[in-house]
Amino acid sequence: MELGISTFVETTPDVKTGEVISHAQRISEVVEEIVLADQVGLDIFGVGEHHREDYAASSPAVVLAAAATQTTRIRLTSAVTVLSSADPVRVFQDFATLDALSNGRAEIMAGRGSFIESFPLFGYDLNDYDELFDEKLELLLKIRENEKITWKGQHRPAINNLGIYPRPVQNPLPVWIGSGGTSQSVVRAGLLGLPLVLAIIGGKPLQFEPLVRLYKRAAAKAGHDVAKLPVASHSHGFIAGNLEEAADKFFPSTQQAMNKLGRERGWGPYDRSSYDFARSFEGALYVGDPQTVADKIIHLRKNVGITRFMLHVPVGTMPHEEVMKAIELFGNEVAPVVREEVAKWEDENELKG
Repeated sequence: MELGISTFVETTPDVKTGEVISHAQRISEVVEEIVLADQVGLDIFGVGEHHREDYAASSPAVVLAAAATQTTRIRLTSAVTVLSSADPVRVFQDFATLDALSNGRAEIMAGRGSFIESFPLFGYDLNDYDELFDEKLELLLKIRENEKITWKGQHRPAINNLGIYPRPVQNPLPVWIGSGGTSQSVVRAGLLGLPLVLAIIGGKPLQFEPLVRLYKRAAAKAGHDVAKLPVASHSHGFIAGNLEEAADKFFPSTQQAMNKLGRERGWGPYDRSSYDFARSFEGALYVGDPQTVADKIIHLRKNVGITRFMLHVPVGTMPHEEVMKAIELFGNEVAPVVREEVAKWEDENELKG
């Protein structure tokens, strides 16, 4: 069971003061968070890609590269790379460079992204939303398989027997598919034999179990070894010394962030009752003291089949020291409990099988 952190590097106004920190400061803080996550033994750190004022990371590979030479074992991934509006050649080159700097710890999490600002920014038509992703994923996978490629598509100039460099340390460079939970996206990942990341940020996590089964059926049908295909969860959460402290500290920025997105997308208001339901044992928020969060992650592993869990923190803007403390608790107190219990459960299942 792999455990890690993901962040969108947000620079929204502080709920209490209204202060907005600079993009430079927030990026520096994230590098510190990655270094700490490595020090406390977490397995993975993901940085999301956005192209708007309230998010500081439009180039996850560059942010991750800043941490690569300051860390020794933690894996470094985008979360996600908005592949539909990117050039797969540059994506591969950026992450192959990150792979070199980290000595083989880079990953790409490819997705459509739930924000659309990058499409007009890079000259793409939203009417081509699905077609763009399919074509660019095909090109990215071809590049990672072949040093020199010949390729022709509809949305990028053709490539005629040209080499793509640098080549990564890992062969192949890991490419995961990020999904919001549609059957189409999980089937695609399964048919391609690519690892799957589910954004489990609402509803009840156990509702995602049929999607994991669908993914594995698609992979098996395509002839892939299902046992070698990990499934990850990206879920919002926060850890503090006790349950009430965690709940009270995480709510204000989460409410602010969710209501801002809600106004943009037509969602209803996000209030404390919605939040409290989501942080219940059956809900999608992993908020609480270390034992509470550990218990929920273990429950997710046993009942949904998740083999990598990424705690997304913060949501909105929180004090940097509180985020650092949550990462410390995750690595030092949550992770050992989860790993021990999951390893014991997997050993028991293996004996039964």
